[in-house]
Amino acid sequence: MIAVDDLIALVRSYNPKTNENLIRAAYDYGRDMHEGQKRHSGEPYFSHPIAVAAILTEQRLDDATIITALLHDTIEDTRASYSEVEKRFGKEIAELVDGVTKLTNIQLTSTETKQAENFRKLFMAMSKDLRVILVKLADRLHNMRTIKAMRPDKQVQKARETMDIFAPLAGRMGMQWMREELEDLAFKVLNPDGRASIIRRFITLQKETGDVIHKITSDMRDELDEADIEADVFGRAKKPYSIWRKMQEKDQGFSRLSDIYGFRIITRTEGDCYRTLGAIHQRWRAVPGRFKDYISQPKSNGYRSLHTTVSGRDGKRVEVQIRTRQMHDVAESGVAAHWSYRDGVRSENPFAVDPAKWIAGLKERFEAAEDHDEFLEAVKLEMYSDQVFCFTPKGDVFKLPRGATPIDFAYAIHTRIGSACVGAKVDGLRVPLWTRLKNGQSVEVLTAQGQTPQATWIDIVVTGKAKSAIRKALREEDRERFVKLGKELARVAFSHIGKRATDKALETAARNMALPDRDELLARLGSAELTTSEVIEVLYPALAAKQGDLVSEDHAVVGLNPDQSFRRAPCCQAVPGERIIGITVRGQGVVVHAIDCEKLVEFENQPQRWIDLRWHDGPHPEIYTVSLEVTISNDAGVLGRICTLIGEKKANISNLNFIDRKPDYYRLIIDVDLRDVEHLHAVMTALEAETDVAHVTRVRDPGRGLAAAAE
Repeated sequence: MIAVDDLIALVRSYNPKTNENLIRAAYDYGRDMHEGQKRHSGEPYFSHPIAVAAILTEQRLDDATIITALLHDTIEDTRASYSEVEKRFGKEIAELVDGVTKLTNIQLTSTETKQAENFRKLFMAMSKDLRVILVKLADRLHNMRTIKAMRPDKQVQKARETMDIFAPLAGRMGMQWMREELEDLAFKVLNPDGRASIIRRFITLQKETGDVIHKITSDMRDELDEADIEADVFGRAKKPYSIWRKMQEKDQGFSRLSDIYGFRIITRTEGDCYRTLGAIHQRWRAVPGRFKDYISQPKSNGYRSLHTTVSGRDGKRVEVQIRTRQMHDVAESGVAAHWSYRDGVRSENPFAVDPAKWIAGLKERFEAAEDHDEFLEAVKLEMYSDQVFCFTPKGDVFKLPRGATPIDFAYAIHTRIGSACVGAKVDGLRVPLWTRLKNGQSVEVLTAQGQTPQATWIDIVVTGKAKSAIRKALREEDRERFVKLGKELARVAFSHIGKRATDKALETAARNMALPDRDELLARLGSAELTTSEVIEVLYPALAAKQGDLVSEDHAVVGLNPDQSFRRAPCCQAVPGERIIGITVRGQGVVVHAIDCEKLVEFENQPQRWIDLRWHDGPHPEIYTVSLEVTISNDAGVLGRICTLIGEKKANISNLNFIDRKPDYYRLIIDVDLRDVEHLHAVMTALEAETDVAHVTRVRDPGRGLAAAAE
């Protein structure tokens, strides 16, 4: 555990004007509050806040952030209160500690809708003071460094959350070193065999080729000396996860992957960056299509650098990044470069962009978003996507995520132009609307009066703005039909629990779910964006939670070890009453398949992964979803009668999706929540007896099986 004097020395090394007494007071207060608490490893708990503070000193952060790190768990885990922290350390620090506490209490690994709302809360909290997320990222980094002390299932949960949320967030905020370390630490938990394989191959490669990094670094320094360019050259092998991701993206084995080494050249001036690029290209052959100029077109987080890939020794490709020292500080520290101190004052870096502007823009764009999932989708796109720059015929530039299409470009100009888009020309040539745009292309959008967004566009576009606008237009077009269907679904679901779907009840549900009115609620029910169970849970939580003597989902399967969790395979959707078998999957517990599932053929040669299981003999709740494909007549009232039939059998419709619409019939997939196989037979028999139902079958699709199970 780092002593207080050592921590103060770390801060004083970059900030001689630090308030030593306040840091010492925070250290003592945090130690007293956490007295007696232990980490999973058995160490005193206060060793964790100190380690988080030490990580932040590496970014040369201000006293308030360091003190917040020391106190970040006090309000949540000890008898300390907001008012006491404010009294002792001031309002600024109290608000920062409270902000970190609120972030910690957001459970990000939950259902998608809930996750979307939590993501919204996360970004709202971040927008108030970005130092909150700096502390949270450092907190997550130290937890990942010490994750081995946790239970295996908790390790997997935290690693997945880190890989999906915190690592991309660190990258989006420009903190590349932290992103890479978080990804690699998570990769070590989620796929230890894959990571070990990469490391072994690296060791073998080094034995075969020698110290390639030293050789290429030396060659580059010689070239720069000859060109009279003063610069520092650093080489490194890429992180195991970075290499693994390239292997997956390019569908190549390690032996065929060439650019596994990266080199950085740090120059004195911006002009030297371009002179260095010329010297490198003169000495080594540039790989076409791999040059990017982020100096003249910086990323939105302030990142500036020249990127190129060249063929080095023995034809091996190497990536080269060229930038100045100030650009490098931003590239490595991101948001921390904006907050960092030198000699007791905030350092002025002309390339440091305040990420608060990015988050504020995100907040403004999605604060009024009608759909939580749209907000989540758009946020993830903002975090994960690289960018391309495309131009209008007049020369206006628009930044879009990589993979964007002309439809995305049209919506980026204006929603009205996007909705009226009928075609596009790229660099003067007519192209399909699904064409993926490339950096520097000129795009002309062709529009027509009366054109409206098409449903197929949802799968073509990649930007949150385009997806949101298309969904909104489609909702409005189908709104009347969805409202009628939603009303019937609500009537059946409410009668199932002995209640009536009155206007007052539906208005109350809409208000509690932050929807504008009853019709919007019904429209979302009809379009399967909401489920009736969600509505009932909002209005009647006691009824929704009441299970009586029913077998709980956690204990539904007999034959598992106490530390094993399970989930049903999506390919066969086994339900209680059917014979089942379990397949163990690394990091994901046990996947339950029906005994006749076609997917099981893939595991015939892996008997060690098979587990004999059976369903619990007791009564089960109606929570096991089965997909039914139903073909019905295209006549008025038929769909409503189908919903009524299913409701009369005490089954809930959790989703409904039309897969074929013809003038005389509809074909749709209905997801029904059931209790067991007898319940399933009862529902199917009732549907088959209906005159307007031409065909009913249970959907069993091996293609929907667990991809990870084939690892």
